[in-house]
Amino acid sequence: MSSSTALSGRGSRLAALVVGLCWLAVLFDGLDMFIYGSVLPHMLEQKALGITPGQAGDLGSYATFGMLVGALTAGTVADRIGRKKLMVCCVALFSLASSLCAVAGSVTVFGLGRTIAGVGLGGLLPTAISMVTDYARGGRGALTVGALMTAHHAGGILSAYVAKWLVEPVGWRAAFWVCVVPLLFVPVLAKAMPESLSFLVAKGRADEARELAARYEVELPAAPARKEGADRWAALAGLFRGGEWTQTLLYWLASFGGLLLVYGVATWLPTLMRGEGYNLGSALTFVVLFNLGGIVGMLVAGRASDRFGAPRISAIWFALTAAGVFLLSVHMPLALTFTVVFLTGVFLNSAQTMIYATVSLRSSPGNRATAVGWTSGMGRFGAVFGPWLGGQLLAADHGSWGFTAFALAGVSSMVFIGIAALRTPKRPAPSGSHQDLLAAS
Repeated sequence: MSSSTALSGRGSRLAALVVGLCWLAVLFDGLDMFIYGSVLPHMLEQKALGITPGQAGDLGSYATFGMLVGALTAGTVADRIGRKKLMVCCVALFSLASSLCAVAGSVTVFGLGRTIAGVGLGGLLPTAISMVTDYARGGRGALTVGALMTAHHAGGILSAYVAKWLVEPVGWRAAFWVCVVPLLFVPVLAKAMPESLSFLVAKGRADEARELAARYEVELPAAPARKEGADRWAALAGLFRGGEWTQTLLYWLASFGGLLLVYGVATWLPTLMRGEGYNLGSALTFVVLFNLGGIVGMLVAGRASDRFGAPRISAIWFALTAAGVFLLSVHMPLALTFTVVFLTGVFLNSAQTMIYATVSLRSSPGNRATAVGWTSGMGRFGAVFGPWLGGQLLAADHGSWGFTAFALAGVSSMVFIGIAALRTPKRPAPSGSHQDLLAAS
């Protein structure tokens, strides 16, 4: 065997190791994120902790608010302690927070646990994406990140089975104890995961980075060009110069509606389906199908966007999502309902990603990260609002309007991204980093 072949083999094994560890971490992230929605119908039925529908919506928003905080601070913290350490801390944080939920004796303590878990959940995903991007084999970065994103939906599927197998015979607390199990993964992650090459280079540990890159035949990243605060604010101001402000606001509004829809449906789907007359087993099967659809959607949306254009696909996807969500308010034969839920998952979970693709493609290279980051950040407020909205509708005995409200959010995103698509971009840019736009989601 030649030396280069041996190095290539070691590089492939290292990439597989990093992707595998990150995939498991994101799987646990998805499990913890979706578990609340999966056990919520049982908690409301049993009046666990004295929870009301309005409080249930608030609790769902606490986790998404924590995710907003975690996502916004992840970059700064990773720059200080390293991506590997941050990933370890995030997994430990949301696992320990789940134990707080499991032992909670009041809604307040449970809400605190969900908020803390959200911080860990929000910080993990962008960090994991950065890690796999560092170690992806040449020319396979987008494919690798796309594969990583499937883990989040796989976690959603796992949450449904955890709830289905444990909640009825044992109780809702058992489901949150399962979410503590990832603590056993923390020492494995700490020992087996290599540090990010980008972090080593940025910290001036060039010799260590070169030795690691040469040992495993991975590309050594260039030293980052550090921006001062003034430059960052200048980049943000650039989103509003001339006629750019209307385009920027359209992207932000589309992202707000899109993430309101994503997290509203993720939190309330089982509860709303029970309200439509389906039993708990069927309602949790909907969660499985919805996330299976998300996996398929992530794999096909990019190809469709490359052929027909990301803004056009995003608008069509949101229209189909709105139709699917609205149809769920109609009691149909079970097989047809399963089909609608699956297709809704296909379109919903990738429609939002195509907003980021549109922003990335239509931004100048120097302003791309700022544009995508702020579009994602504004959308996160929709992620906070969606679970709260569902809870308020149920509290007011208007649960039947839940699907209609979420469908209207999909229509609004379709309109906003559709108008943006009709506007000719002033600065057509080459294709942006697929990793950046996926990280934003």
